[in-house]
Amino acid sequence: MNPNISFTIKMLSSSLLRRWSRMAVALFGIAVGATVLLGMVALSYDIPRQMGKEFRSYGANMVLVSARQESIDLGDAAKAAALLPAADLLGMAPFRYIPVRSNMLPYTAVGTDFAAVKKTRPYWRVTGRWPSRPNEILVGADIAEYALLEPGKSLSIDGRNGKQEKFAAEFVIVGVVKTGGVEDGVIFMALPDMEAMTGEKDRADVVELSLSVGEQELKNIAVAVGSAVPALEARLVTRVTRSEAAVLGKLKMLVYLVTLIMLVLTMICVATTMMTVVMERRQEIGLKKALGAESRRIAWEFLAEGVVLGALGGLGGGICGLFFARFIGENVFGRSIAMDYGLVPAAVIVSILVTVIACLLPVQRATEVEPARVLRGE
Repeated sequence: MNPNISFTIKMLSSSLLRRWSRMAVALFGIAVGATVLLGMVALSYDIPRQMGKEFRSYGANMVLVSARQESIDLGDAAKAAALLPAADLLGMAPFRYIPVRSNMLPYTAVGTDFAAVKKTRPYWRVTGRWPSRPNEILVGADIAEYALLEPGKSLSIDGRNGKQEKFAAEFVIVGVVKTGGVEDGVIFMALPDMEAMTGEKDRADVVELSLSVGEQELKNIAVAVGSAVPALEARLVTRVTRSEAAVLGKLKMLVYLVTLIMLVLTMICVATTMMTVVMERRQEIGLKKALGAESRRIAWEFLAEGVVLGALGGLGGGICGLFFARFIGENVFGRSIAMDYGLVPAAVIVSILVTVIACLLPVQRATEVEPARVLRGE
């Protein structure tokens, strides 16, 4: 080993061990800072992503409507779907609304895809079961209460299609849907059943989309759909997208603020410790300079101590930060956080940088020591 390197290692180890109590304080501060840093970074990535998916339980965040004030051709909707990021598309449900009558009472019937509705409207509460066979329907809770309907009963529906041709069909009620909204006053049937009843195929009044992306990306998708499929207009459901953006934005801001505060506190802790070490070693520094040691050499010794402290504290804090993130995720947010070990090296690097920055002022003070005054005991 190079004699200079060997000598430097001995000097560093001797300096750290002689003042182990003070260095332990600095090491503890760096480790705590690294723990919080890595934990907050993990939370800022994983929690918003999971909460973004949770917001999908509030309903779709984009709808496709006709740009020509008419019903939608489902072929155009399929073209729009091809433009969407498949990995982020959680659900796509068409809805067709027609006025109908049952026992001389007027209702609104809605044709849809029940499998897709479960993804775009997961907040629906269904008593009974979801339709799975032809001529099975869901009725809203208000209709069921008013007309004394329940799962297992039959319901006759009649009306006129767009060509004013009469239609009539018999359906079996298999479930009652309750949402507390307009759905409680609607009859839901499978879109193929409505098409068979009315004779009108491949049409919808609106198509709901549930996408796991941010507000800005939703806007970009809406523009892309409008450009590629002129017959359609993509609109954002602002109630969902704005609430999601506001909540996740505030959560990220809180995480960044806590991280910044911890980094500042870590720097203060390290700077205070190293400043105390410099004051204790004034005579040693003065003697070295009197014997010909350069200020650059002395600065390097203190910075090297800071690098060692930063590396050790960052390594320990990085490992603890993974468990800290998991603990906070499970006990505060009720969600499991993935253990990303790739963040540990990043925590070490950041800890070293923070420690080196914190050592700059103490190092400057060390290089300003005047040998003559120190050796005279001043």
